[in-house]
Formats: sequence, C-alpha cells, structure tokens
Amino acid sequence: MARRCYEDSLKVGLTLPGLTVNALDLDMDPRHLYESERPHPDEDLKEVQIGPLTTHVTKIGASLGSEEEDRLVDFLRRNMDVFAWATKDMLGIDPDFICHRLSVLWGARPVAQKRRKHGEEKRKAIKEEMSKLLAAGFVREVRYPTWLANVVLVKKASGRWRMCTDYTDLNRACPKDPYPLPSIDRLVDGVSGFALLSFMDAYSGYNQIRMHPQDVEKIAFITEEGAFYYKVMPFGLKNAGATY
Repeated sequence: MARRCYEDSLKVGLTLPGLTVNALDLDMDPRHLYESERPHPDEDLKEVQIGPLTTHVTKIGASLGSEEEDRLVDFLRRNMDVFAWATKDMLGIDPDFICHRLSVLWGARPVAQKRRKHGEEKRKAIKEEMSKLLAAGFVREVRYPTWLANVVLVKKASGRWRMCTDYTDLNRACPKDPYPLPSIDRLVDGVSGFALLSFMDAYSGYNQIRMHPQDVEKIAFITEEGAFYYKVMPFGLKNAGATY
C-alpha cells in the first residue's frame, strides 16, 4: 500500500497545473492545412498570372466582363509588389508606423527558464524550424538575456511537430490590453452596395510587424542551437492580438 501511494504521488507530480504553453506555430504558411475550413466565394473563380513567374497567380471572379477583367488584371500587375508568395517577399510594416511593445509591470523580476531536454526526434524538429526562422530573418542570436523561455514540441494531427514558445512567465508580468476586436457584422455591413469586393489573406501577418528594439531581448528563447530572440512579433505574447 505504501508503495502504491508513493507511485501515485509520482504520477500526480508529473502534472504541472501551473504550466501554460503559448503556442507559436512556425509554419511559414500554414494556410494549406486548413483549406477545407476556410470560407469560399459562391461564384466561380479563375486564376490569372500577375507576375513573371508561373507561381505568381491570384484568383478573380469568372463572371467579370472582358473590359472589367482587363482593367482589374492590369491594376493587379501594376501593384504586384504588395503580394507575398514567400517569406523573402515580405517587406514588413514600417516600424515608424507600428511595432509591438511590451508593457512589463514595474518591479517584475525577469525569469530565465532552464533549458529543457528533448529526445532525438524533437531535437531534429527544433533544428529544422530554427533553420526556417534564421533563413527568413525572423530571429537573431542573443547573449546574456535576462528573460528566457523554453520551446515545447506539440504533435500535430498530421503527425508533424509544432514548435511552441512558453511565454508564461513573461505574460504573467504584462498587464492585459483589452483592445476590442472589430465586429464582423459591422465590417460586412460596411461593404454592402459595392459592385466589386476584394478578399485578401494576410501572409504570415504577425511576422510582418517588428518588435520594438528595446523589447526584443525580453522574448528570448533557448534551444540546443543557442539563445535567440525574435525580431518580429511572434505568436504567444499576451497582447500580440491587440497590436495585430
């Protein structure tokens, strides 16, 4: 009986009720994973090439008249620089216009988490995701950070690993920004009566907003490759949604 109680106590101890992981999905363009869940227009669409490469395509309504279609395609081609088909096409938003700042409570004590150990499969997944981030220019190596978070691997339904960043300690030190989200009904009502509607999908939207230079080291995280910080706004921060 004593042995069973001891074993049960070990099982309970493995469950950490205070651990909250804030997910950061590092897929550069995860939209294809949710293609079946995304709403689709009622009318038929047709693809048009607006750039020099065959992959530079977008979709327009198939019911447009020939004159309307020509004018629309010409407009899209003249403004193709606003489209992003890969991370290298993402110029980002001018930091002078907006960047994400952290509002850390005065007197909050920085927390540097100890690096967690991972198995071989997870280490390979972390290394692969870090290669993507470095190639995209989203992260930079840092030394002597005062705040330091761990990465956590979560299994996706597809069987692949999702790399998450545990910003629990940092988020606890930041007050919530209660910025109200826009009403979908009001947005829909606002476009009623227009002849043409445009539906745009933000490519890796969070990563187009820069972090404020004074706050980048606060969002540092550690892996076997070293310690890094995000130059762009990552998922998982408490008030990232309000900034976006």
